[in-house]
Amino acid sequence: MTLEYPRAIRKVIDRIEQTQMPAIGKAADMVVHALANRGVVYCHNIGHGIEGDWIHRAGGLAAVQKFTYALNVQAPVPECLKDRPRGEPFDAVRESARYALKAGNIRAGDVMVLSSVSGRNIEPVQLALTCRELGVFTIALTSMDYTARVNSLHPSGKRLFEAADVALDCCAPYGDGAVDLPGYEASLLPVSGIAMDFLGWMLWETVIRRMAQAGTPAAVYMSINREGGQDAHANTVRQYNERGY
Repeated sequence: MTLEYPRAIRKVIDRIEQTQMPAIGKAADMVVHALANRGVVYCHNIGHGIEGDWIHRAGGLAAVQKFTYALNVQAPVPECLKDRPRGEPFDAVRESARYALKAGNIRAGDVMVLSSVSGRNIEPVQLALTCRELGVFTIALTSMDYTARVNSLHPSGKRLFEAADVALDCCAPYGDGAVDLPGYEASLLPVSGIAMDFLGWMLWETVIRRMAQAGTPAAVYMSINREGGQDAHANTVRQYNERGY
């Protein structure tokens, strides 16, 4: 039996390689510039936890850090009072993003990597807009085929690629499913996860190469399960903490 999913993945990966190198180069320049100027590169939630594959990984860039935030409010009321009018308007998404960026260690000149396959979701669009207001550079992972066919849910009407400084196209199809199988109406088997992970590693490879070419090779992790791996890991952590890259 021949499966269609491997063919769909190869098609997406080939398209990324053929079309995204200029954007990857621009994003890599942004990261290298930040690291060379005492900046930090952060990854917000990439769909389904994909950012976890880039952080603290053997062979990966030590400079990639995770950025998360959550607003948790407990203020119960009786059922009869649940619809009480609010005294003043409050945009929870906008204000929580602004608070998180200002309360954390993020500074102007840092880089934020974030994603939305469709590009329409409120939270990543708001985070990108707030980052840009505060001087934080943004790199968005999205699907241009998908986002071209949807309207933004954000009040500004902007989709993620319109809110970010650089957009990397994961080349996933509209709806994300890439395989049509008999007996099913919708296309199945999403490709955006593998595509975004692939895009990310292409970006980090470009950063690592350019930093070495500039004579400032970045701290990178070696597997701790190799001989001498524990010592190498400790040296990488020390280098990153001392230099910031």
